[in-house]
Amino acid sequence: MLELIKEYFWVFFISMVPIVELRAAVPIGLGMGLPTLPTYLVSVLGNMLPVPFILLFAKAVLIWCTKLPGKIGGLFMKIYDKGVKAGDKMQAKAGRGIYWALYAFVAIPLPGTGAWTGCLAATLLDLKFWPSVLAVLGGVMTAGLIMGAASAGIFGALGMIFA
Repeated sequence: MLELIKEYFWVFFISMVPIVELRAAVPIGLGMGLPTLPTYLVSVLGNMLPVPFILLFAKAVLIWCTKLPGKIGGLFMKIYDKGVKAGDKMQAKAGRGIYWALYAFVAIPLPGTGAWTGCLAATLLDLKFWPSVLAVLGGVMTAGLIMGAASAGIFGALGMIFA
């Protein structure tokens, strides 16, 4: 029982790590032989745990970092400026569908398109908290389903059927 808790802890922890997030946690959990549904749920919970904190504090931390002395502050200023410009472009294209765009961005199971990056984009765009949380949650859940299906070999099987 303790070993099982330890394995789920690692799945939970991996799902919180930026860049890899749930996209790595689901295949790792399934690779450890853990059941699919609990692995999925633990991965979603772990991936969502940092979301409110990122949405509430990321912009303030980033702005604070721009005031650091020397090149470090300048680097954070470039990151901030680039993020704001990219966010403005995205908002101009998405318009009222910005939360759907946020959902789609997070749902794409590629490194760098997960909850952390989506929340950073939402905070730089000054999007509303709860709609952003729901968009990110939907994206995380969709990415988890895609990764679960990919890990189970469903996409390979479909490719063989339609080849």
